[in-house]
Amino acid sequence: MRPTWVAGAAMSRFGRLETTGREAAAAVALAALDRAGIEPGKVELTVVANAFGIAERQAHVGPLLNTALGIPQVPSFTVESACSSSSAALHEAFVHVAGGFQDVVLVVGFEKLSHLGTLAATSYFAMGADYPFESANGATFPGLYATIADAHARKYGTSSEELGAVAIKNHANGARNPHAHFQKEISLATYLASPVVASPLRLYDCCPFSDGAAAVVVAAAEAVPHPSAEPAVIRASARAGDVGDIHDRESMTSLAATQTAARAAFRQAHLEPREVQFLEVHDCFTIAELVALEDLGFFPPGSAGKATREGVTARDGTLPVNSSGGLKAKGHPVSATGAAQVVEVFEQMNGLAGSRQVPHAEVALTHNVGATGSSCSVHLFSRR
Repeated sequence: MRPTWVAGAAMSRFGRLETTGREAAAAVALAALDRAGIEPGKVELTVVANAFGIAERQAHVGPLLNTALGIPQVPSFTVESACSSSSAALHEAFVHVAGGFQDVVLVVGFEKLSHLGTLAATSYFAMGADYPFESANGATFPGLYATIADAHARKYGTSSEELGAVAIKNHANGARNPHAHFQKEISLATYLASPVVASPLRLYDCCPFSDGAAAVVVAAAEAVPHPSAEPAVIRASARAGDVGDIHDRESMTSLAATQTAARAAFRQAHLEPREVQFLEVHDCFTIAELVALEDLGFFPPGSAGKATREGVTARDGTLPVNSSGGLKAKGHPVSATGAAQVVEVFEQMNGLAGSRQVPHAEVALTHNVGATGSSCSVHLFSRR
């Protein structure tokens, strides 16, 4: 495989889009290309991530996006992998570029559901679960992750204060992120006073429904001889899957897909967890961040909550996690989430993160999960 870079990346503010999803996608695509110093005409393939385009009565978005960019002749395809859609799209882009099939590939993830209202939006989100065995029987994603949280608490003694520490940290980071859906800090008292959504998960344990778009320009190093920004070298791109229903899995306190993808990624990159300096993990619920940190190999099982309370994963800690605010505060527009994690990596490595800048930004990991872990992508990046 040849050296492959993230040459540019950009995102919209997450929250509620006033434009259509495809307009937002075109805007962030142009912004990412501008950051890369690459003209749209250099793009040889566009990979679109969009799980719920039907919410805007629109499928086959790639040609429409390319037409807006002035490159209608460029081939495109759409990737759907629930909440991990744009990280799956990034994997496809990496394979195409590293394998020598294309020199420049554009990845764009976007979602817009806010115009539907909460009930309809929730119904769309639920499509990522197994309808006959989970959704049709009342098992929502808050309920499914609450089951994981309850199992984790029974096995390891994980407390509400440890879950709350994740929310407090990520809200503190989101307050410093102009892209974030929620830009406010919260206290432990505020967290504990929030209503229970699905025991033991409270309101502040849950990420919001968000609209948004994010784009990543993946390019061969040889195609960008004079980069306009510091590229993030893609050191590894790995994906894995698992049983769709959590009740059929061997464990409810870990995600096997994360463990498998992480092992493959570290092996590809010839790196170990101790060499990673900051990371963005999939924290759709606070328990998901703790489980991810344990499954990725950064903490022994059952210990990530204690480490979070002690400040290890804070922005100025020894292992900053979700400096963007994570899904919890930055927001979660399903198919834009994985690409947005890469935007954070790109901005950190280019010193563009402002007051949320982490002390060291040389080696990074992104972890993006689909549904309750039936799909997972892990990517590793470094500065040149």
